[in-house]
Amino acid sequence: MPEVTAPAHQTGDFFVDYEEKVFPDVQADPGEKALVTFHTVAFEGSIGLVNLLQATRLIRKGFETSILLYGPGVTLGVQRGFPKIGDEAFPGHMAMNKQLIKIMEEGGKIYACRFALQALYGHGEPSLIPGIRPINPLDVLDIVLMHRKEGAFILDTWTT
Repeated sequence: MPEVTAPAHQTGDFFVDYEEKVFPDVQADPGEKALVTFHTVAFEGSIGLVNLLQATRLIRKGFETSILLYGPGVTLGVQRGFPKIGDEAFPGHMAMNKQLIKIMEEGGKIYACRFALQALYGHGEPSLIPGIRPINPLDVLDIVLMHRKEGAFILDTWTT
């Protein structure tokens, strides 16, 4: 039987070189825009939270950043909590809500499709986190096309 002789890892140890940055820190040119779309169910994987963090980074890099919540993506933008709205039932439970609020506080714009909100998920506009702008389902394609015509960076977040 092989014997393990390496000492156990300790708090504060690291396994990788976390300080080396390979690529330059790209910043937006004045007026550059970004759109991050979400067609993903809240809490069904990490992509929702990861790309909310990416959207925050885009804002901090100087991009005029918009977020589109459509289809199951509107579930990211509804108010939640337990036992009351705003209460965090367990650590991380409100992570997506908090990140959306931070994005709006830092100047990002967030849009949610009214069709998905009502027809698919049974929510009304009062269910949205304050500051999220509900939009007509016909606006879903047009916001993407508008950003495309403006040469924006578009990051699509898609799961089933």
